[in-house]
Amino acid sequence: MPDKVLFTATVDYHFKSFHLPILKWFKEQGWEVHVAALGNIELPYVDQKYNLPIQRSPFNSRNSVAYSRLKDIINENNYGIIHCHTPVGGVLTRLAARKARTKGTKVIYTAHGFHFCKGAPLQNWLTFYPIEKWLSAYTDCLITINEEDYLLAMDRRFAAGKVEHVHGVGVDTEKFKPISENEKMKRRKTFGMEQDDFILFYAAEFNKNKNQQFLLHAMSRLKDNLPNAKLLLAGEGALLEECKQLAKTLSIEQMVHFLGFRKDIDSILPMCDLAVGSSLREGLPVNIMEAMACGLPVVATENRGHRELVVDGVNGYLIKNQEVELLSRKINDVAKSKRLLGNLGLMSIKKIKKYELLSVNYELSEIYSRYMLRDTNETKDQYNRAYI
Repeated sequence: MPDKVLFTATVDYHFKSFHLPILKWFKEQGWEVHVAALGNIELPYVDQKYNLPIQRSPFNSRNSVAYSRLKDIINENNYGIIHCHTPVGGVLTRLAARKARTKGTKVIYTAHGFHFCKGAPLQNWLTFYPIEKWLSAYTDCLITINEEDYLLAMDRRFAAGKVEHVHGVGVDTEKFKPISENEKMKRRKTFGMEQDDFILFYAAEFNKNKNQQFLLHAMSRLKDNLPNAKLLLAGEGALLEECKQLAKTLSIEQMVHFLGFRKDIDSILPMCDLAVGSSLREGLPVNIMEAMACGLPVVATENRGHRELVVDGVNGYLIKNQEVELLSRKINDVAKSKRLLGNLGLMSIKKIKKYELLSVNYELSEIYSRYMLRDTNETKDQYNRAYI
């Protein structure tokens, strides 16, 4: 009978977006793959899928139902490994797996950016830090995706059996890659852009944390000095209409294109000139990694995730959140110098190497391999040949 692995998260599209290569990897090792999350989408490489009423708010009463069902699922299946993702998914799973751990199940949790970090509100520290510190005692391996979170977990003596640093969820550099200048001009024409437009790109949900208003105010300051600048904003969210109204108020409607939800980001990014990011908090932003893989420089707000990817003056620039004048000036500087644009872009491609999908999957396979054998007498050499 094959060993079983369970992946959990708040919503199932989390796995479709970020973890299909790892689900495939487990299948290739002969493991039975189970997934538990909210949603009904079909996932490849999955033998059993559970739709649980997990809610993003930790205070939603439906989470108690999800917890009860999750505990039954775990206790019935004798999983070798359970890997949980997302804050609420991570809380419910580690609580539900306490009995299973006494029988040998190994629990792995990936923190996709702690809500408590440098510059985070005090309320985040009061609410989330005690929970994560407490639950680390029920975690065999805590995976962090940026250096700041890794050092925090180590310095604060989180009680996980092991704390690891993995370079995010990986970016597919076969899908996200630079294109020729000729192809770039063709795509711009297809998207209704002019050849001499200076195109900025940002893909994110329209919410308070992603802070697109900051970018809009910067664009309003570029109207005279850089009238050919075009800001493409992909995504949906609660603040979308508010941002559209702000663009009208600032008289920059012709400079800002609201693209809505897109499935063709890999086609849009390579025709752009510059990636921008305005979020207040990030773990390790996939949107910035994808842009870097396409050879784009990055001008972004200074936060833990952006600091991990952007070296100021090397592959882009980091801007404090309120410095809208500096943001607009750095965008203008990059736009006015083809040499600077090219040099920064080349450094983005160089820096993204360790975040490539193959590199990250290897890091994860090394971690999984330490927990894939339970109570066997196989030697380490046999173990490595079988799973690495």
